[in-house]
Amino acid sequence: MYGGAYDQRTGPQTFGAKPPYGPLAARPDVLVFHTPPLPEDLEIAGPLELRLWVASDGPDADIHAKLIDFYPPSEDYPEGFAMNLCEGLLRLRYRDSWEAPTLLEPGRPYAVTVAMFPCANLFKRGHRLRLDLAGSNFPHFDINPNSGEPEGAMEHPRRATTTIFVDSARPSHLVLPVIPKGM
Repeated sequence: MYGGAYDQRTGPQTFGAKPPYGPLAARPDVLVFHTPPLPEDLEIAGPLELRLWVASDGPDADIHAKLIDFYPPSEDYPEGFAMNLCEGLLRLRYRDSWEAPTLLEPGRPYAVTVAMFPCANLFKRGHRLRLDLAGSNFPHFDINPNSGEPEGAMEHPRRATTTIFVDSARPSHLVLPVIPKGM
């Protein structure tokens, strides 16, 4: 694991990564949303919330979210630089309560909120905001067997397929603490 910000690319130093190495965003198990290049600077400071509509094919799954400042290509970084800023994780059985976990009904859509760590950043003109979503971030966070077993049990691990809805009836979105210009 790395402390602090770093370019979101795999390499020989990345746990579990295999050649050919490349951007984490190119992995088939990472869903990526990004803005067009920003027409002007954008400053944020404070807590972030990711409000999603999700469904899983199993009784439990994780949602890992990562906010990234994507720098445009430069002489030093010809493919751009994807700097991680903050992240959040929600084990879906805890979507309503930490004290009383509730398993999912497979295939049913749920409204969930992924709390992300507070963040302060100035996204410069020409940069992009990027949001990467994945079903895990091991070894940074523990593995979810996606089976609904009690925490720590791994008797029947299974692969989870999670759907993120982005339609008008289920408007998944990221809430950013934008600082007004001139403040």
